[in-house]
Amino acid sequence: MPPSLDAVRRGRISPVSDQWWFCLKHMRVEPDEGCPNKDRMGPYATEAEAANALQTASERNEVWQAKDEEWDD
Repeated sequence: MPPSLDAVRRGRISPVSDQWWFCLKHMRVEPDEGCPNKDRMGPYATEAEAANALQTASERNEVWQAKDEEWDD
C-alpha cells in the first residue's frame, strides 16, 4: 500500500476529498492527492469502486461492443 494511502487509513492525514482514483501507471488505488489525472481512471465515490475500475471498464466495453454489433445487423 502506498504510504500516502496508509496515512489516510490510519487517520494521520485526511484526504483532500472523498474521491478515489485508480492509477494506471502504478496499478493501484489513490486518494485525490496522487498521480496526474492523465494517468488515472476516476474519480470514484469509494475506494472499492476505484479498485474495481478495470473490471467496470471491461464490462462496459462488452456492453458497448454488443450494442455496436446489434446496430451493424
